[in-house]
Amino acid sequence: MPDMSRLLRPRSIAVIGGGAWCENVIRECRKLGFDGPVWPVHPARAEVGGMPAFARIEDLPEPPDAVYIGINRAATVEAVGVLSAIGAGGAICFASGFAEAQAELADGADLQAALLAAAGDMPVLGPNCYGFLNALDRVAMWPDQHGMVPVARGVAILSQSSNVALNLTMQRRGLPIGFLGTVGNQAQVDLSALGMALLEDPRITALGLYIEGIKDVRGFEALAARARALGKRIVALKLGASEQAGAAAVSHTASLTGSDAGARAFLRRIGVAQVSSLSALLEVLKILHVAGPLRSNRMVSASCSGGEASLMADSALGYDVEFPPLVAAQREGLRDALGPKVALANPLDYHTYIWGDVAAMRACFTAMMRGDDLGLGVVVLDFPRGDRCSMADWDLVIEALAGLRGEVPLAVLSSLVETLPEDVAERLVALGIVPLCDVPSALEAVAAAAFLGRDINPMPVLLESAEGALPPSPAAPPPGYFRTEEAQGGVLNESVAKKALARAGVSVPGFERALTPVAAGEATARIGFPVVLKGEGFVHKSEAGAVRLNLASAEEVRVAAEAMQASGYLVEEMIAGAVAELLVGVVRDPAHGFVLTLAAGGVWTEILSDTQCLMLPVTAEEVRGALGRLRIAPLLAGYRGAAAADLEAIAGAVLAVQALVVAQVDLVEEVEINPLLCTPDRAVAADALIRLRDIGTEGGEDAA
Repeated sequence: MPDMSRLLRPRSIAVIGGGAWCENVIRECRKLGFDGPVWPVHPARAEVGGMPAFARIEDLPEPPDAVYIGINRAATVEAVGVLSAIGAGGAICFASGFAEAQAELADGADLQAALLAAAGDMPVLGPNCYGFLNALDRVAMWPDQHGMVPVARGVAILSQSSNVALNLTMQRRGLPIGFLGTVGNQAQVDLSALGMALLEDPRITALGLYIEGIKDVRGFEALAARARALGKRIVALKLGASEQAGAAAVSHTASLTGSDAGARAFLRRIGVAQVSSLSALLEVLKILHVAGPLRSNRMVSASCSGGEASLMADSALGYDVEFPPLVAAQREGLRDALGPKVALANPLDYHTYIWGDVAAMRACFTAMMRGDDLGLGVVVLDFPRGDRCSMADWDLVIEALAGLRGEVPLAVLSSLVETLPEDVAERLVALGIVPLCDVPSALEAVAAAAFLGRDINPMPVLLESAEGALPPSPAAPPPGYFRTEEAQGGVLNESVAKKALARAGVSVPGFERALTPVAAGEATARIGFPVVLKGEGFVHKSEAGAVRLNLASAEEVRVAAEAMQASGYLVEEMIAGAVAELLVGVVRDPAHGFVLTLAAGGVWTEILSDTQCLMLPVTAEEVRGALGRLRIAPLLAGYRGAAAADLEAIAGAVLAVQALVVAQVDLVEEVEINPLLCTPDRAVAADALIRLRDIGTEGGEDAA
């Protein structure tokens, strides 16, 4: 990737074009305080934006460090070629009509390719890109108004949407934004490359991303790893969707996984926290800037109102945060500070007995911070309107907090955005106190910051190559290879799929395949009763009436088979004593790798939509953790005295499926077991589907 240091921290700037956008760049550079030369370039005008213009790029006094190109798309390509030839530091291409418009413009993709060729080794942001604002070095390569001011230290925010980026500059939450950038089409420089360049700056404290699509999986893995190595963290708001190659037509897994679950699972895997709104994105960045990642999701909350305490407790139910019960040290300190009249709890309503008493409030807050393994201490405080009311008494709360020193980070949380004035938020940041606002967004932010404090699995996700994909684990039996000509519509016969899974180490019922109803009945003598009968040739057997359970005689099997009118039959051992049924599915996400879905299985699959998604490869520990996050986890653990499922057997089945996928990484599109029957001592694949990629008929030996 080209060196972007001159582009991002320029000492000289050129602006090519004469429209309002270019004049705005010149205006905003001066407004933000850029003190280097700014050189307009226009072939017909003597001045642009009040500054003398040069007729040609070649007439500039020296190669500029950063160039804003605000001319039409064809002229943009020509300008980039000239700039690269003279040794400019980099360019921002504002024009649209490139690859993003290839559906409307037949030459869009070709023109973008020409742009890249013209750039050579010179870094280019865009095209179809607003540019960036560097408040650390007072650089505004930006064609519009913005709300940023110079800062000495702050977070970086990168966005694939220029308008969203513009809106974020207008925040009034006290968040110091050191750098805000857009990437447009990401023709050359994508989010991960730009983020990597910014993280190296010691003045950048954290990185926020607005993502519509991930272009480079390996680049994002490297970005996340570098952030952690530098002691910094990344939070993202992920929107958009990626296609799953039509997998929903033949399986439950793809419909459960969802079109963008691959990206979400991928980001979680590499340790990037995810939030659901722009508000939560800003709140997490405030926590990261002031306090860094939190060591746990355990919180204490203090307010002078029972209503606020209840609001905190109820709102926390929707997020991965905890309000642990008070320990003895907290209770002793709080009783000394508050007296006998206050009910002690977490969240705490300390009433108004100590309101205005700085020493008593400080003693109260100090006692609250004595809990075990706390990630954050919060004081709920909504400030009155400064234009109509006095904030003197509220300032005393800040004074009480400012005197606290300890290991637990502190935050002031206003229940509404409007009740945290910007100047108060900035004052809190200067004191090392996190200014949070809007209870739901703040609690989501705490959960995200706590996630960022956890260790992650550093292994790269499984893509086309299986090299180094499996974590250390007992070796599974070799799963063998498939031949694509065995697949009907890309889907392997269930008997072939089960034999392959069995070779990989998955437990399957005893079964035989029969071509006629009479042969199906005869097979029962070798399997034993009761049995399950399945008809072949159906995508979803249950919906087609092609599954019969608990058949107790050869005659019942024969009659049931005749009624199905199938092309073939499977006669299987009936597995009894299942504690729960699971779906175990793996789908190839073409953008991010293989996505593992664990879900409630059998008839509950669509009804509950109870899922957890992970990226391959996984460890047994990660599988157990995902199972514990399912809503049916109590069933697996043994609900109300019932027998528990064998979690080790379940994890073993999942790792065996993983081994099969790794061994067949170039051929497998999808593997699904539904249901995996989970008994107290087994995990048995009662039904199996394997779908192959459409890559021709190459293959190895038959897995059957």
